[in-house]
Amino acid sequence: MQVSRPVQRLSFGAGAVTSGGRTLPEEVAVALSFNGSTQAVMMATPEDLIDFAYGFALTEGIATPAEIESVEVVELPKGVDVQIWLQPQAEARLARRRRTMTGPVGCGLCGIDRLDEAVRKMAPVAKSSFTLGPSQVIQAIAALRDAQPLHDATRAVHAAGFWSHGLLVAREDVGRHNALDKLVGAMVRTGTQPDGAILLTSRVSIDMVQKVAALGAPMLIAVSAPTAHAVTMADEAGITLIALAKQDRFEVFTHSDRLIPETADVA
Repeated sequence: MQVSRPVQRLSFGAGAVTSGGRTLPEEVAVALSFNGSTQAVMMATPEDLIDFAYGFALTEGIATPAEIESVEVVELPKGVDVQIWLQPQAEARLARRRRTMTGPVGCGLCGIDRLDEAVRKMAPVAKSSFTLGPSQVIQAIAALRDAQPLHDATRAVHAAGFWSHGLLVAREDVGRHNALDKLVGAMVRTGTQPDGAILLTSRVSIDMVQKVAALGAPMLIAVSAPTAHAVTMADEAGITLIALAKQDRFEVFTHSDRLIPETADVA
């Protein structure tokens, strides 16, 4: 299934009107089904969907990678059904908290049926010796900018990446939550340890912090601002939250002890 395609458009500017094409990302309905029952339907970019399945299962507290028996991606006339089969203990746990989440890419909490699910308390991340110097923060976010081929072609998707001694992996999607879930899935499938920094091209809301905490990464760097509640949650979870990261500046909101002077930079 293609992830982008050219469309025709008119361009207005400088007193002239021109016709031509522009490449835009595809956005399709992706159902995430666990043991034959749909758990979520998200509008997403139709690539890296096995990563998406593993990441969503982990960050939503449905199953660990070891509890997933198989994943099959089935293309349908109106979308894609990602069929995930769980071991019995995970299926029983899911049955106790079954909910349906159907929503657009801009929403990360659609369909939950209890307020405490929206603000669920996350266990603190494991203690980590991971640190970055200011120049490395800038280097990391610049590396993510250079690892977004779909964004370069369309200017219409988000990205998430993982930095530890360099950018190790990145994923893209029309949805910011989906991009992060795909990244998490890629990491757990390859056994990549989360002792590093998660990089985001989006704002930081509480659900993004929850997903990073579920992975266990000690640092989160984003190009946009966080919400106030996201800052509180990152602080409670022991995550260093760096936001508004640009080419020459950034702001640190929590656990600044992981940001070290340039003279002692250690990645």
